[in-house]
Amino acid sequence: MTTISDTAKAKINLSLEVLGRRADDFHEIRSLVAFASIADTLTLETGETLSLDLDGAFARALAGRNLILEAAEAALAAHPGLKLGRFHLTKNLPVASGIGGGSADAAAALRLIARANGTMLQEESAREIAARLGSDVPVCLASQPALMTGRGETVQLVEDLPKCGVLLANPGLPRSSGQVYAELRASPYESKKADENAAPDFAGDFARFIEYLAPRGNDLEPAALRLAPAIGEVLDSLERLPGGRLTRMSGSGATCFVLFATEAEAETASRALTASRPDWWVRAGTLG
Repeated sequence: MTTISDTAKAKINLSLEVLGRRADDFHEIRSLVAFASIADTLTLETGETLSLDLDGAFARALAGRNLILEAAEAALAAHPGLKLGRFHLTKNLPVASGIGGGSADAAAALRLIARANGTMLQEESAREIAARLGSDVPVCLASQPALMTGRGETVQLVEDLPKCGVLLANPGLPRSSGQVYAELRASPYESKKADENAAPDFAGDFARFIEYLAPRGNDLEPAALRLAPAIGEVLDSLERLPGGRLTRMSGSGATCFVLFATEAEAETASRALTASRPDWWVRAGTLG
């Protein structure tokens, strides 16, 4: 038996534009995504029996459909004979919180299966499986800064995203993305110009990065705030932190974030926010 491990990093929607509701009832989006150093940890001990063990702060919140096992079963169905085995997930990220925790876990499972099986699970096949598992799984499979378009299945990697600090805060409110999208009541999608979906180039420049993000918000914020007004309190608290450069909600919420020029500034802000709101989940880390 062999034991290998991977990290399932928190996915941050730095911007999230909802361009409209498609004929297939999915929503057409355009979102700049980056991944934080804050993460779940997943290990795979290869063996004959597929199973999943859980621990960590949010293990008890996981119930019902589990994307790790779905990812493994889908990979095995596509490629009979794959070595699978016992997965162990340390669940550090809050569940249903807008930072792609379940999608990142599924993506980590696919990466581990690929590593455990040599060339049996090729990158293209893993991407196809990821797209079937959920809209966020393809970008989480790459786990690199990217512009995601379509319903999320089209992923363009973004080069030279500047390294910066990030602070995440969640008030302990699980959010259903389906409910938030329903509350949005988006208009039917009309095709946009292809060049509007070109991946940005920041050349490692933090000022250019912030300048790009400033006019591009999260179109789901108003709907999420109507369903959970407490998200507004989180955003207000983050806005007041010294040194913060940009504050947003990620995905469909309720996790919100604030960007800093450095990780040290994010750590200082994290200590201050944790002292004032010990009931919230607060974590500092890096992007880029």
